[in-house]
Amino acid sequence: EVMLQQTTVGAVKRYFEVFTDAWPAIEALAAASADDVMKAWAGLGYYSRARNLKKCAETVATEHAGRFPDTEAELKALPGIGDYTAAA
Repeated sequence: EVMLQQTTVGAVKRYFEVFTDAWPAIEALAAASADDVMKAWAGLGYYSRARNLKKCAETVATEHAGRFPDTEAELKALPGIGDYTAAA
């Protein structure tokens, strides 16, 4: 969902595959270096999404035992998660 914000599915597909291959679980993304995440995101644009995705993964891994919250309000408290993404 985060990758698809203001970007087409066609443009995202390759990046999504790279991300899920490199970091198949939220804990893996949380533990990744910020530089590696930004390198994998390079070319997709809107780089604040990548920074927020990394921060979100860190928060979910450390404060929520690796599980996304169940409520919309708790989701919106995560870095980079707004109304649209929380509702999705």
